[in-house]
Amino acid sequence: MSGTGMSSTATTARTADDERLRRWRLVLGGGEADGTGRPLTGTDAAVDGALTALYGRADRGGDRTGRDRSAGLGASAPSVARWLGDIRTYFPSSVVQVMQRDAIDRLGLATLLLEPEMLEAVEADVHLVGTLLSLHKAMPETTRRTARAVVRKVVDDLEKRLATRTRATLTGALDRSARISRPRHRDIDWDRTIRANLKNYLPEHHTVVPERLVGHGRASQGVKKEIVLCVDQSGSMAASVVHASVFGAVLASMRSIATRLVVFDTAVVDLTDRLDDPVDVLFGTQLGGGTDINRALAHCQTKITRPADTVVVLVSDLYEGGIRDEMLKRVAAMKASGVQFVALLALSDEGAPAYDRDHAAALAALGVPAFACTPDLFPEIMAAALEKRPLPIPAE
Repeated sequence: MSGTGMSSTATTARTADDERLRRWRLVLGGGEADGTGRPLTGTDAAVDGALTALYGRADRGGDRTGRDRSAGLGASAPSVARWLGDIRTYFPSSVVQVMQRDAIDRLGLATLLLEPEMLEAVEADVHLVGTLLSLHKAMPETTRRTARAVVRKVVDDLEKRLATRTRATLTGALDRSARISRPRHRDIDWDRTIRANLKNYLPEHHTVVPERLVGHGRASQGVKKEIVLCVDQSGSMAASVVHASVFGAVLASMRSIATRLVVFDTAVVDLTDRLDDPVDVLFGTQLGGGTDINRALAHCQTKITRPADTVVVLVSDLYEGGIRDEMLKRVAAMKASGVQFVALLALSDEGAPAYDRDHAAALAALGVPAFACTPDLFPEIMAAALEKRPLPIPAE
């Protein structure tokens, strides 16, 4: 091997070693060179500083109790706003959102969200919306306007992503549920008609003689189905409340569906009259408090006028603070009257939450499986409920 080749190989090895030390230094995140012999400079030092402010310790050993302490955000909105700007510079949006949530939880920054300048710097997501909703009654008017703008941005983004598919999926389900046996020629569903008449196939003529036509009913301007969204607004359900409000507004925009939105903790609030604007719905909620599912279902039960054409969707982790047996009796009574009942442990992208397994098992015994549902799956769940077919329950 030539000297030039050996030199190139050695240089490459040194570069790889330097990069490895750099990465270890960023991972270790301690003081000075932290045993690696490689101090951080430039962007690396800024990244390390942003991480240390949130996850580091005030000194290398922590305090005498062994607990971690914050090392740099302080207690003022300007310093936090600067930090928010830094992490948005150095990390992708998904990481920024995680760090923001950690900052709120670890450093007690919830009260700083009352400051307009901090809200303007924050990366908005459904988790931030949940925090803002829990604080909004304590906000001064100037901050409330900024908070509303933040919530509006998140809601608009969600609606753009979910609305078109939801309307298309449910419109198809409503059309299919309106099939008639004597359709006009242009309304015949030929695929289903052929399948329904395969027994009448005439091999000598290579054709099917349709004794029964299957078709879609013509679209009507009247209400075909009713949907009641009954949503737990206890603090653990914040992301579900946000998504349910968006879906409620989308459903309410469909003339063939009458939509009702009820939120509850130990009290029950009917927000149906605000469904034209999901931001109004969200600011009408009050995250936190206990849970009384029985009382909420009792309210919903009084609003059902067409049981056979109604779908009730309970969104709750099922931790019942009310009367358990009465709650189960109400579910059984609604099902017996013809109501399609759906129980969602969560309506979010966060997976299955902690939930009351005894209550979930009791609902399953009534023929109501309880499961977590993502926003992307929700239209399919609703379409199946409207058509009274088995729900596409995701595998755990």
